[in-house]
Amino acid sequence: MKLMKSISMWGLTTAMFLGMVVPAHGAIYSEGRPLIETMDVAGSGEYNEWNGNAAEAAFRHPGAILVLADGSLLVSDTENHRIRAVRNGHTAVYAGTEVSVLTGEDRLPMGAYADGAAGVSYFSSPMGLASDGKGNVYVADQGNHAVRKISPDGNVTTIAGNGVLGDADGKGSEASFHTPSDVAVDAAGNVYVADTLNHAIRKVDPAGNVTTLNALSERIVEVFDGVVEATGDYRDGPLAEALFNEPSGLALDSKGNLYVSDTGNQRIRYIDFHTDTVTTVAGGGELLAGQMYVSGAYRDGAAEEARFFSPYGLAVDEGGGLYIADSLNHTIRYLKDGLVTTAVGSAGEYGSANGYEKQAALYRPSDIALDRDGNLYIADTLNNKIRKVSFYELPSGWEAGSGDIRVLHNQKEIVFDTAPEMHKGRIMLPVRAIAEALEYSLKFVDQDTVTLSGPRGDAVTLSVGSIEAHLTQDDQTALQMDVAPYIKDGRIYVPVRFIAEGLGATVNWHADTKTVLLRE
Repeated sequence: MKLMKSISMWGLTTAMFLGMVVPAHGAIYSEGRPLIETMDVAGSGEYNEWNGNAAEAAFRHPGAILVLADGSLLVSDTENHRIRAVRNGHTAVYAGTEVSVLTGEDRLPMGAYADGAAGVSYFSSPMGLASDGKGNVYVADQGNHAVRKISPDGNVTTIAGNGVLGDADGKGSEASFHTPSDVAVDAAGNVYVADTLNHAIRKVDPAGNVTTLNALSERIVEVFDGVVEATGDYRDGPLAEALFNEPSGLALDSKGNLYVSDTGNQRIRYIDFHTDTVTTVAGGGELLAGQMYVSGAYRDGAAEEARFFSPYGLAVDEGGGLYIADSLNHTIRYLKDGLVTTAVGSAGEYGSANGYEKQAALYRPSDIALDRDGNLYIADTLNNKIRKVSFYELPSGWEAGSGDIRVLHNQKEIVFDTAPEMHKGRIMLPVRAIAEALEYSLKFVDQDTVTLSGPRGDAVTLSVGSIEAHLTQDDQTALQMDVAPYIKDGRIYVPVRFIAEGLGATVNWHADTKTVLLRE
């Protein structure tokens, strides 16, 4: 039984959930957060490389993710130096060949550089992925300082860069990059590159010509006495004069304009190609003298007041909202209409937990992608997993009723022979109906006392007129409700949050339709 002492303080109040809104993608929000379910899609959590069954597969710090047109996933398995595919519950190598070196007792993979058929090509710490309308996949091949392309027939070519770091513009192999982290492809076939350690946004046109779009930083920081490092800078304004600090994530919106995770500046920037200007759309903080980066922080709220800690991958949804992999806050953030909220995870709390809302925990997520149904996929890097987030939506056609309170359990309505009601600010439900819906048996100890028993030997005993309940599992624990059960129309009524969460369900309230939402 999942009953915790903290829930004994609450029933379910309408006031707690009046902040719910329905954003463009259809998900239901509560208290500024979407109602979600997080689950593992691939990866056992082991730091290794195993293919086969997705749940048993192993990755080495997967750094990026891409949803293909057929719904399958590509993963930049960064420290295995390969691109992996996740299809129909199985993982396989999509491109890249293993090169390993013996380190102590372990044989670890190492990067290399070669074009050719996918099965004989080589990558080095591949990161960002993107695809075009022809089915080509583009890779920010970080360790090779190059942009690679994987054609639909599996051939790997280098479209820009030559394997040697630099900052030169030019055509194809004449150009050079310094640790590119992400790519994005527009409808015309232009490939934009987050050239991270050049602090630059680069453009590769369909003919292979590489140009630098912004000004390059000239900032130098003394990191130790007598030791200086070149670093990025910050400036909005005309694109040709704008400055970045280790840009690492890119996403194009429906207008063909570009969002940039300006990681070292802890900001989200926006390049408007119609006006050739750069603006900051979220985040902030001061870039102090002697510091290479703006200090990371965490704050939701108005975009200009919001704070991030090493934002990386980006994804734009159909409604124009932007998801942000806020890596060192171990969260996924959401920016829309000038407001930043947390969609997944809890700031500063890393872990590998699945579940609903704040139950979910991530560990340094690096990238995100959306599928056609609006599901969110996460490259959960230090958990060595690929995670999926589904957003809760009301059933099709579900609207406000006649005024009665209704209850949905996993999208199915619970039908009561006596109606739920509000009592002392708490929503009360007939105990038999809720117990049977959650597959618990109900036993009357006497006419005023009932015990609900579950399949794992857990049980809770309640009495009419008493705020005290007794939980029996390994031992017996006394818990308190703030509203006592009572009898009406021959039925015992109990506070829904206490009993439902005690039986393992998550409880939310949708004020617009007066619906209690129960999920297991």
